[in-house]
Amino acid sequence: MPAPAPRVNQKSKIKLYLPLIKSSQTGLLLATGIAGYLSAGTTIGLSTLLGVSISLFLAISGSTIINMWYDRDIDAKMNRTHKRSAASGELQPQEVFWVGMVVSSLGIAWAWIIAPLFGLVVFAGWFFDVVIYTLWLKRRTAWSIVWGGISGAMPILAGRALATGQIDLVGVLLALAILFWIPTHTLTFSIKYREDYRNAGIPTFPSTYGDTMTRGTIAVSSVLAALAIGWASVLIGISAGYLRLIATLTAGLLLLAFATFYAQSEQINFGLFKYASLYMLSTMIILALNAF
Repeated sequence: MPAPAPRVNQKSKIKLYLPLIKSSQTGLLLATGIAGYLSAGTTIGLSTLLGVSISLFLAISGSTIINMWYDRDIDAKMNRTHKRSAASGELQPQEVFWVGMVVSSLGIAWAWIIAPLFGLVVFAGWFFDVVIYTLWLKRRTAWSIVWGGISGAMPILAGRALATGQIDLVGVLLALAILFWIPTHTLTFSIKYREDYRNAGIPTFPSTYGDTMTRGTIAVSSVLAALAIGWASVLIGISAGYLRLIATLTAGLLLLAFATFYAQSEQINFGLFKYASLYMLSTMIILALNAF
């Protein structure tokens, strides 16, 4: 019988929960949602922007906490994740689950109050992430990353839909840019930490299809992400200066993507992993700045 988790005070408990929301990942997805809202170029309501930010933060954080609750057994088997508080037993599983559900529900409810369409898309992102990706497919197939990608695309689609009152072509293209960008990020990660995933029994592209196909998929998805973000930028009417900056950033992404395919270097692979996050954050900042 496992030993009971040690008692911790409320301040310490908050510190234990902070890593469970994956702040860098949550922050990046939040940035895409804000960029989607600002991309429409409509009059910016600060109260609405604040509501969008808080609701998305809560919905994304809540879904991540639930993921940590469900994956605590496999996290305990991986060197990279075994110290997470849900996996180590520092937090009780039931508590982690309910905290995740409450935080998620607050975020989705707030989004629905702001606008039903916005709330519906936010809920779709939560559903795809928690139910389809984590509970159903992650432990069964390497293709689960597609559904994880769809989930990751929902914040930017939600933000755009709120600003325009509909799901338009630009919103779909921005969502596709995120969907195709995610393999560039996650597949490089799965190559770097292949042993961790193998120990946990999680199917990944490298373990299922080999490194060559995985690197080829990274290259193709990078091209598709670049095409989607470029097309969306033109339709939005981004200024020529910002377009050139996006083109320069995209060139770096494509160069690294094809370099990791041909060179098959761990150093280049890790460089692409880092650059992919910088690329997406930079393009989101450009979309936001274009609104002012």
